[in-house]
Amino acid sequence: MIERPRGTRDFLPEEMRRRRFVERKMRESVERWGYEEIKTPTFEHLDLFTLKSGEDIVDEIYSFEDKGGRKLALRPELTAPVIRFYVNELQNEPKPLRFYYFDDCFRYERPQKGRFREFWQFGIELIGGRRDLANFEMITLSVDILRNIGLGKFDLHVGDVSLLKKAVSSQRDDLDEEKERKIFRLMDKKDEEGLKTYLAEIGIDAENLSFLMNVSGNQRFVSTSDPIEEAKRIFGDIDEIKQLSTLLGLLNAYEIYPKIDLSIARGLDYYTGIVFEIYAEEGLGAQRQICGGGEYDLIELFGGREERSRGFAFGFDRIMEVLKIEKEEENRIMVISTDDCRREGIKVARKLRKKFKVELDVMGRSLKSQLSYANSKGVKKVVIVGKREVEGNFYTLKDMDSGEQISCGEEELLEICQR
Repeated sequence: MIERPRGTRDFLPEEMRRRRFVERKMRESVERWGYEEIKTPTFEHLDLFTLKSGEDIVDEIYSFEDKGGRKLALRPELTAPVIRFYVNELQNEPKPLRFYYFDDCFRYERPQKGRFREFWQFGIELIGGRRDLANFEMITLSVDILRNIGLGKFDLHVGDVSLLKKAVSSQRDDLDEEKERKIFRLMDKKDEEGLKTYLAEIGIDAENLSFLMNVSGNQRFVSTSDPIEEAKRIFGDIDEIKQLSTLLGLLNAYEIYPKIDLSIARGLDYYTGIVFEIYAEEGLGAQRQICGGGEYDLIELFGGREERSRGFAFGFDRIMEVLKIEKEEENRIMVISTDDCRREGIKVARKLRKKFKVELDVMGRSLKSQLSYANSKGVKKVVIVGKREVEGNFYTLKDMDSGEQISCGEEELLEICQR
C-alpha cells in the first residue's frame, strides 16, 4: 500500500464541503471590496524566492532542477509570484490594483498541528494607494473576512517594522543585511534568549533595546496604557509614529481596536513599514497565528518601477482548525427504481437535477437495498419509481427522517422537494 507523503492530507467530502463553504465566504468578502482573483504557476524560478528571502530559504522549500537544468521551486507563498506577475505584465495598469488569490503552497518543514508541507493560503495584494488609506483598507479587510466567516474570537496586533530597524541601526550603523536578517528572524520566532545572545555577540547592548526583548507572552510592546506615548519617548515624534497614530484613528472609526505591538518583525524581511498579525484565541496551541501581512518592497527588487504595495495572507488550514461550522443540511435526493423501470427513473432524475443534487443507483441493487444505502448516506428524500408508480403515472416520495410516504405528480414532486 502506498501512503500519502508526510505533511499532506486527504479530505473527505464532508470536510471539503466545510472548506468550500469558508472559501466562498472569503471570496464574497474580498469581492465586495473590489478585489479580483488572479492565479500564478505552482512552480517558479528559484531565484524569485532567494532574491526576496535569501539563500537560507532553499533549506525550507521544495526546489529542484528540471530536465533543462533550470532551478525551480514549488511556491512556498504567493506574494512573490503575484509581484513577479505584476512586474512582467501589469505595471501600466491604472492604480490601485486589487488582487486576491487562493491556492496551495509547499514548504519542507516538520509537520505539526496547524503546520503542513502542503498548505493553502487565501490572501490579497493591494498595489498603489496613499499609505494611511491603503493600510487601513488592508487591515480592515482582513478583519471583515474573519467576521464574515463567523470567527469572532481573535487578537489583532499592529506594529511598524521600520521602527525596529531604526532601533537596531541606532546601536550599530555598520550592520550588514545578513546580521539584520538574523535579528529579525529571531524576533519573528519569539526567541528571546537567542536574540539576547546574538545581540551581545555582535556588540549591541540588549539593555538599551529592552523593548526588543519583550517578544514572548502576549507580544505586547510595553505594559503602559499608552504605547504610542511610550514609542514617542523612545523614538521621538517621528513620521512613523504619526503614521501609526493616524492608522489607529481610522481603524477605530471602523470599530477595530488592535493591540499596538512593536515587536512584530515578520519572518519575511522585505517588510518596510506597517505590519500586522492576527492570532486565534483558542484551538491552535502555540501555532496561533492565522493571518499576517504589511507593507513591503518587492517591485523594485524584481526589476519594476517603484510603487507602494501591501498585502496579507490567511493560513487557511489553521482557520479551518479553529472555525466551528455546523454541518450543512444538503437537499440531496436519491431516485431509486427497479430494472424494468430504470428508464423512467432516469427521466425524472434528469428533471430534478435542474434544481437539486440527485443520485441514481449504479450498483444494480434491489429497492430495499437502495433504500438502505440512501439512509446510510444521510439522504433526506427518496423518489421511488417502480412498476406501480409507472402504471399509475405518479411518483412515491419518501421522507427518510419521518418515514412518511406520499404519492404525487411531477409538478407536485418538484414543489415538495424544494421545501
